[in-house]
Amino acid sequence: MTDLDDTDRRMIRALIDDAGQSAGALGRALGLSQPATWRRMKRLRDAGVFRAPRVDLDHAALGFGVTVFLGVRLATKGRVSLEDFERAVTAIPEVQTVEHVLGMYDYRLRVVARDIADFERVLRRRIMTLPGVGNVEANVLLSEERRPGPI
Repeated sequence: MTDLDDTDRRMIRALIDDAGQSAGALGRALGLSQPATWRRMKRLRDAGVFRAPRVDLDHAALGFGVTVFLGVRLATKGRVSLEDFERAVTAIPEVQTVEHVLGMYDYRLRVVARDIADFERVLRRRIMTLPGVGNVEANVLLSEERRPGPI
């Protein structure tokens, strides 16, 4: 774990709000010079606090009007079946996230589709045919509220 001071926390909050702002603008907001801001950002990046730059896509604007969370329980649970499932499911472009979880299901998937008919096609032809798939439970996303974590 990286030790964060108040300025680091303020920097992280500011970057959560607008990751595209310049180091100069960020520094002015934090009361730092541009070089000091860059040094802090580099230290946080090197420490692994910032994993990777990302683009936050609006799925609906791209024509994907349906998001479904799937709980997947595998029929068999050996190391080989986990790796086979993970390799196969990550190759499906509609599957946005794959999370190995503890609980009722083995995996939680976030799947996007153009509409319900498109989701049914993805489910039947791609997901249900994956190696080791047993039970599947679907939850359709109605709305999403994004809240940053406790930083």
